[in-house]
Amino acid sequence: VQLQASGGGLVQAGGSLRLSCAASGRSFRSHAVGWFRQAPGKEREFVAALTRSAGASIYEDSVKGRFTIYMDNAKNTVFLQMSSLEPGDTAVYYCAAGARIINSAIRSPPMYDYWGQGTLVTVSS
Repeated sequence: VQLQASGGGLVQAGGSLRLSCAASGRSFRSHAVGWFRQAPGKEREFVAALTRSAGASIYEDSVKGRFTIYMDNAKNTVFLQMSSLEPGDTAVYYCAAGARIINSAIRSPPMYDYWGQGTLVTVSS
């Protein structure tokens, strides 16, 4: 599976962005798909994920109610709709996919087999 992340940019606090993660080579439906982010000087952290076959969505506490992860099966693309953005959301965002991730481990980056290249989100105050 090859992943292509896009949609990042510069936005003011309170604004919105939609990130896209397009897959080629295999359908997303057989994989769990996650979004992670890494701010300068910090470790990569979990943001949101869809379990296999988009059965359930899971969010990191700080983004609940502001971010929505969803899949467009026809486009084989997973989106991360981000609203009410805050300066603390500034980071490089990565999408990732894995075929053998159990739900209890879905927040763990090492569980993912495939990674996109990252897209930068900058939120100004």
